[in-house]
Amino acid sequence: MKENLKVYEAIAEAKESGKRAAVATVIKVIGSSYRREGAKMFVDETERNIGLISGGCLESDVAEEAKAVIKSGKPFTKFYDLDEDYVWGLGLGCPGKVMVYIERVS
Repeated sequence: MKENLKVYEAIAEAKESGKRAAVATVIKVIGSSYRREGAKMFVDETERNIGLISGGCLESDVAEEAKAVIKSGKPFTKFYDLDEDYVWGLGLGCPGKVMVYIERVS
């Protein structure tokens, strides 16, 4: 819960300073995942990230998607299939499916 508070504080700071930013939220998990629905990650235009939405597997890709959302202003939903045989073969430990909603902070 403290992590979400840090995300909300970063949102307030971005609004106050005029920085453009986005928030990614896990909206659906099917199967096993490191984080559950409601996990959030903040990304601003300087590429500062706060919060985790996975065990480190998705954050860099979500940050890239967030930059596009910051630029376009259009929200985006990204689906990740973390099936061991399907993704990298790295033994991720949580072979579930995760849906992440990314929206610009207004």
